[in-house]
Amino acid sequence: MSTNITWHNTTVEKGDYRKKNGHHSGVLWFTGLSGSGKSSIANQLNKLLYEKGVQTYLLDGDNVRHGLNHDLGFNEADRKENIRRIGEVAKLFADSGTIVLTAFISPYQEDRDGVRALLGENEFLEIHVDCPLSACEKRDPKGLYKKARAGEIKGFTGIDAPYESPDKPEAVVKSDQFNVQECAEQILTLLEDKNWIKGKEGA
Repeated sequence: MSTNITWHNTTVEKGDYRKKNGHHSGVLWFTGLSGSGKSSIANQLNKLLYEKGVQTYLLDGDNVRHGLNHDLGFNEADRKENIRRIGEVAKLFADSGTIVLTAFISPYQEDRDGVRALLGENEFLEIHVDCPLSACEKRDPKGLYKKARAGEIKGFTGIDAPYESPDKPEAVVKSDQFNVQECAEQILTLLEDKNWIKGKEGA
């Protein structure tokens, strides 16, 4: 850790941003197997929130690895560092009064709990996009399962690397039973119920 540094307090704080934006801020952490629909659901929810005038930002696993985390691979240590960095970035967005949606496999419960610990009470909602491996493998939108089964990709989550389902997620969406729009609407209702955003009647 760096030394000879000092934390500088700011005049405009999280509560001020929330008041200006007219809604709560925090992190929606979408986790699930590759092909479960995390990115699609998060993207659709982001669109719904945008249409409601909510200040949001979407962090997608593949997109982040093109920039901020381009130097990381997929071994266990790099996966942990990937999630640690995203957690810190997500916290900055939450502090700015933004609802940030993150879509990452994030296979280890310890790493997801680490992100939760960075944030305050009612600032982290873990959303398990629950889809059976067989369904994800059948979809295989990127052809990754086929490559993993053929031995072309090593350490692939769900095949020869573990995925730890969330212990106590705030929400579970069954993406093999509901379409993308329906899953997004389920999370939208959760945000209204938790008073992150205004409900249909503006309550």
